[in-house]
Amino acid sequence: MNTKKYTAEAIGTFWLTFAGCGSAVIAAGFPEVGIGLVGVSLAFGLSVVTMAYAIGHISGCHLNPAVTIGLAAGGRFPAQQIVPYVIAQVIGAVAAAALLYVIATGAPGFDLAKGFASNGYDAHSPGQYSMVACFITEVVMTMMFLFIIMGATHGKAPAGFAPLAIGLALVMIHLVSIPVTNTSVNPARSTGPALFVGGWALTQLWLFWVAPLIGGALGGAIYRWLSEEPAGVVEGLKTA
Repeated sequence: MNTKKYTAEAIGTFWLTFAGCGSAVIAAGFPEVGIGLVGVSLAFGLSVVTMAYAIGHISGCHLNPAVTIGLAAGGRFPAQQIVPYVIAQVIGAVAAAALLYVIATGAPGFDLAKGFASNGYDAHSPGQYSMVACFITEVVMTMMFLFIIMGATHGKAPAGFAPLAIGLALVMIHLVSIPVTNTSVNPARSTGPALFVGGWALTQLWLFWVAPLIGGALGGAIYRWLSEEPAGVVEGLKTA
């Protein structure tokens, strides 16, 4: 059953990265009918909604190392499962970025230097925001994301609506923070495109691991303090 969980996490993170980053690379700026910032925000949110319903019962549908760390900090996920979950998530994100690269390079004029949906700060922030501003944004956005996830999956939350609340939260996060960092709140999602862009994207990748992980842990811990019981472990299938 653990193998099924890890596979589900890899597939789910693949879908989040491919759909979300793909919307930015392929569809956001398409002449006259591009989906723009709002469309990209919706793509990321909808990728989580669809996968939460598809694999939530298998793996808990984390799709994000910061979510896994945050749920563990909130007492809702076993610590011994953190590493394999994170590895599976990164594998899924890298596979998605690889497929997206193959597709994107099929168009004339494709330019990897435009960023390939990578996250960045200072000169590589969409709005030229400073490293400090980007760090704070990623911490706060991820903290609130985990706070919402903890609440939506709480034992007293309305049953069946968690994927919608979580997906809509991710839409809101992107609407606010795409101009700042191109929105990460997910180290795996950041790692996939950065590996293909190289250079500055890899140099700045540290921020998009450190800040989301800090934010995730804070969000999980704060919600645990507010409302510890009743709780439910967010890991899908039970192991034998």
